[in-house]
Amino acid sequence: QVQLVESGGGLVQAGGSLRLSCAVSGRTSSSYAMGWFRQAPGKERELVATTTMSHTTNYADSVKGRFTITLDKVNHTVDLQMDSLKAEDTAVYYCNARIFQGLSILHDYWGQGTQVTVSE
Repeated sequence: QVQLVESGGGLVQAGGSLRLSCAVSGRTSSSYAMGWFRQAPGKERELVATTTMSHTTNYADSVKGRFTITLDKVNHTVDLQMDSLKAEDTAVYYCNARIFQGLSILHDYWGQGTQVTVSE
């Protein structure tokens, strides 16, 4: 069982920065990938950024060059640094822990979500 607790959301002006943090507790392994997803009103939840336990990262095209995901194994956190924020980044952001078996997804754990609002 894995528990995820997000923090760091809020209101920021366009062009500004925010840092989200996800505290991870419970048992993880190399078969896990950690990530951040977001869901805007009326839209489906979408991937923002992921990292494997070996620090291989992946980003949505819409955030490449602006967002950075960081896995800290010592402090058991997964942070998302968001720079040059745009109004279209407004969404509820969710921390995710995904368990794989081979290429198949066995299970997803989710945090409760944190609101990010970017004003024009």
